[in-house]
Amino acid sequence: MQLIPSLYIVPTPIGNLGDITRRAVEVLGMVDLIAAEDTRHSAILLNHLDIKASLFALHDHNEQQKADVLIAKVKQGLSVALISDAGTPLISDPGYHLVTRCREAGVRVVPLPGPCAAITALSAAGLPTDRFAFEGFLPAKEKARDDKLTELLGETRTLVFYEAPRRLLDTMAAIARLYGERQVVVARELTKTFETIHSLPATDMLTWLGEDDNRCRGEIVLMLAGARPDPDALPPEALRTLALLQKELPLKKAAALTAEIHGVKKNALYKEGLARGLDCSDEE
Repeated sequence: MQLIPSLYIVPTPIGNLGDITRRAVEVLGMVDLIAAEDTRHSAILLNHLDIKASLFALHDHNEQQKADVLIAKVKQGLSVALISDAGTPLISDPGYHLVTRCREAGVRVVPLPGPCAAITALSAAGLPTDRFAFEGFLPAKEKARDDKLTELLGETRTLVFYEAPRRLLDTMAAIARLYGERQVVVARELTKTFETIHSLPATDMLTWLGEDDNRCRGEIVLMLAGARPDPDALPPEALRTLALLQKELPLKKAAALTAEIHGVKKNALYKEGLARGLDCSDEE
C-alpha cells in the first residue's frame, strides 16, 4: 500500500480498541503527520498500535487558523491523517473547516469507513432506521434546547442526539414534557465494559434514569422515535402555495387554486387558512 499526498479521514475506536480497521492502522502507520483533537489522548491509542508518528493539535479553537498549515504540508508532498478523540472525524467533532478548505484548495480528501457512535447505537435501538435525522448535541441552555425539541416535534424520522452525562436528566425531563409517551432509547458506553442500551416511553425513561446515577454516566447516544405521519395532514408545498396566493386573492379563491395545483381538498385548505388566521375579509 502506497499513500498519495492527501488528507486521510481516519475513524478510531469509540471504546473497544479492537474495532479499529486494518486499513486505518496501515494509514496511520504510513502518514507523515497525524492531526488530532487531543494529542495526549490520541497518543494512548497510537502507543497501543505501536505507531510512531508526528502529532499536530487540531481542535475547535484553532482549526480555522491551522487548516492552511496542513494544506500547505499536503501540497509539499506530505500525507496527513485526521483523527478525533473517538469515532469518525467531523461527526460532532472538529474537521469541517479543514475538509472544506482542502476541497477549495484542490487537495485530495480520502475518507476511511469505521466506528461512529450514532450509527452503532442506531443499529441496535429497535427504532426505524430507513430514515433518521442526526442532530448532534442539543443546545446547552434550557430555552434553546426546548425550542429545538419543539421544532422537531413533527419530525417523522428517528431522531439521534449525543448528550453529556450532566445534562441527560434535564434533557430527558424536557423530552418527557414535550413528547409524552414517545419511545426513547438511551445507549451508553457503547463497545465498553458497561455498555447499556435501554428502551422505554419518554416518561418511564426519565424515571428509570433517575433511579441510578450510573445510568447517566459515560458517552451517551439518545434516540427518539419519529412522529407518526398524519394521513390527513396537508403537504407543506400546498400550505406555502396557499399562503402566497392568499396575499393576492381572497382565501376561498386561493384555496380553490391551491387545491387544483396540488390535488388536495379545497375545504381542508380553506379550514387551514382560517385556523392560521389568513385574512378572509374580502370573501364574497
